Amino acid sequence: MKPTPIALAALLAFAACSSEQQPSVTRAQTAPAPTPAPVVSAADKSGQCWAREVTPAVYEHVMGEVQVVQAEIAPDGTVLRPPVYRRAPVPRIVKPRAEMRFEAPCAEAMTPEFIASVQRALAARGYFAGNVTGVIDGTTAASIRRYQTERGLSSAQLSLQTARDLGLIAVEIEPRES
Repeated sequence: MKPTPIALAALLAFAACSSEQQPSVTRAQTAPAPTPAPVVSAADKSGQCWAREVTPAVYEHVMGEVQVVQAEIAPDGTVLRPPVYRRAPVPRIVKPRAEMRFEAPCAEAMTPEFIASVQRALAARGYFAGNVTGVIDGTTAASIRRYQTERGLSSAQLSLQTARDLGLIAVEIEPRES
């Protein structure tokens, strides 16, 4: 049996494809998402520092009516031609933009030693399972967020109250009158 020219062409094309070096496909290492640097303002007049976290608005598209042609109105106020609308997706705010401010440790207090203490304190309470590095990485930020969210503050930035709750910053006690 003699191969047809079409079969020979297909065989040659297949051989050419299989003899070329095909790049190997590997799964990329997924690095944790970078954590944005905390926005901590400088100390104010009272010596306190504040963190600011902005949550962007969330939109969804819903079907609505969009005006395509404007109404034509006579000088005496009568409508000569009504407006023309068409159905189209329009954006709707699901969750509005939010901004919150809370007291935070000042930047000079956020040393690698202090951050390592935060990581150890969170690990002792079962919130942190990573390596103690002294750096606020994605794992540390997620642990801080989980700990603070359970206490009413949904932020990955360390609050001064959380640092006090973890026993890392002294709690100011007002003197008692005797």
